[in-house]
Amino acid sequence: MLKTSTILASALVGALATSAAAEGELNLYSSRHYDTDERLYSDFEEATGITINRIEGKADELIARMQAEGANSPADVLLTVDTSRLARAKNAGILQSIESDTLEARVPAYLQDSDNQWFGLSQRARIIFYDKNDLKNPPRTYLDLADPAYAGKVCIRSSSNTYNQTLLASIVTHHGEEKAAEWADGVVANMARAPQGGDTDQLRGLVSGECEIAVGNSYYFARSIRKHVKGVSDSRDMIGWIFPAQDAEGAHMNLSGAGVAAHAPNRENAIKFLEYLASDQAQEYFSAGNDEYPGVPGVGLAPSIAALGHFKPDDVSLAEVAKNIPTAQKIFNEAGWE
Repeated sequence: MLKTSTILASALVGALATSAAAEGELNLYSSRHYDTDERLYSDFEEATGITINRIEGKADELIARMQAEGANSPADVLLTVDTSRLARAKNAGILQSIESDTLEARVPAYLQDSDNQWFGLSQRARIIFYDKNDLKNPPRTYLDLADPAYAGKVCIRSSSNTYNQTLLASIVTHHGEEKAAEWADGVVANMARAPQGGDTDQLRGLVSGECEIAVGNSYYFARSIRKHVKGVSDSRDMIGWIFPAQDAEGAHMNLSGAGVAAHAPNRENAIKFLEYLASDQAQEYFSAGNDEYPGVPGVGLAPSIAALGHFKPDDVSLAEVAKNIPTAQKIFNEAGWE
């Protein structure tokens, strides 16, 4: 028997295919920079006859560009990573609310903006990694990272990193501002080095012995399973991982998501594109091509990400978490987190 999600996806792809005649264009502003996304775009174009015109850049640059363009912006869709940037786009007034039965049926409510201005399409778990050879009692929760027992052991990215901003905002959401401030102070005290580099660099710090604990998104490590990643793949046997807070709120999830531009000249095409990204076919690309967790329940995982095991994700509304991002940045500043 076919799963409900498969039936819906088949119907969606069929509907897209029947609309292939004379459907025009889609102007996509994207800060995703993964080669595997090319398959997403080409399959959508083939199924619909809609030509995708892409403008690529960093998320903040694209948001600023759309603001400057105003009502004359050619943008139809903004595609970017992390809740903080999606919230920033909404607050900048460059997205619009949409109605889509397909998106409502397939994307869980906690992965949607409360006003339907953006939708989460793929996910990454924020994981605690540790040196299995030297650390016998690793932290089990995010709050544990502030335990003085781990002084001088933690590698983690800067406070300007959007993944850390959203993680701290989720801690504010679950535990309150005071507890979140104590956590930030504790993590700063436990850092093995000043924050530097990306998530892969935190893993390399673990391998080199510079730290015994590293915080990073799941797909950076899963990628080292699927293909060779310098400084990580050859030393995977020494790296253990914890999906945090399994007896509490669950592991924090970062999003990749999209919204329809406020002045989209091809609004209906934009909605079709978001609906396509929520299809089983596209969701499988997110997982197989970029080691991400699908945003839609019931879609199979790529072997690289399945190898990390089962876990409980945090299903708090990310729209609510987004409201606490300014508070998180204030806490980072007050803690002296570089």
